[in-house]
Amino acid sequence: MKKIRDKAWYALFVSPLIFVFTTVVIIPFIIGIGYSFISWDGMPLNEKTFVGFDNYIRLFVDKRFMTSAGHTVLFTIFAVLLINVLGLFFALLVTSKLKARNAVRTMLFMPYLIGGLILGYIWKFIFTDVFKSIGELTGWTKVFFSWLLDPQYALAAMIVVTTWQMAGYIMIIYINGIQAMPEDIIEAGKVDGAGFWQTLFRIKFPLIMPSFTISLFLTLSNCFKIFDVNFSLTGGGPNNATEMMAMNIYNEIFSLSNYGYGQAKAIIFFIAVAIITLIQVSITKKREVEM
Repeated sequence: MKKIRDKAWYALFVSPLIFVFTTVVIIPFIIGIGYSFISWDGMPLNEKTFVGFDNYIRLFVDKRFMTSAGHTVLFTIFAVLLINVLGLFFALLVTSKLKARNAVRTMLFMPYLIGGLILGYIWKFIFTDVFKSIGELTGWTKVFFSWLLDPQYALAAMIVVTTWQMAGYIMIIYINGIQAMPEDIIEAGKVDGAGFWQTLFRIKFPLIMPSFTISLFLTLSNCFKIFDVNFSLTGGGPNNATEMMAMNIYNEIFSLSNYGYGQAKAIIFFIAVAIITLIQVSITKKREVEM
């Protein structure tokens, strides 16, 4: 009787979340799959034409979409590496005997609290006006100029902003992993003569592998899906040189009014991100050490 009562309470508390998730995520996703098989401009009174898999076939020969996919992959590779390397470095720094570690931890985490759109507009001012002024004052115009006007530097600017925003958040995950490590194992390694680098790579890294799994999953999914910083910082420019897949889908639907075709792009995008993140999780899960 008690088990039935407990399950009833669980169902009562979980049901609002299930209802919201179903109505906000599941049902729109299913409707979106249906839209991906039609040609429609989004106007309620206009006719919806069933085109089958034509939208899916069309997107694979869409040069702009394929180019945006290349930008997304390139951006994700560099951003994920930088975010995790810096996040781990910050975690090791604030868990050391640094006197001001609590203040440093707070300062490093604060950028994550700023919304992506606001963050993009702040850094847009820095990369255009501030960098230009510094270049004129110092004469270092090859480094300090309006990065957002150069295709290669504009993509680098997006990587810098995303890294600056997310590294502090990922740091918190690594801190939890480091603090959960059994001290006796680390002490045993030191007794056996393990130096700093041996302790780091042979003992600490395997023990915090669950943190690597979570951090890589979050950074991979967030970097692939990035839109807010892309929208506010570069707007996809110059000449679509920084247009990511999410922004390409947004432009297809809301700027060009190709709802069916844009939805087909969104479905393929969802499948690609899901496959990549699942592969990453399965690989890193196998490397986790049971304690």
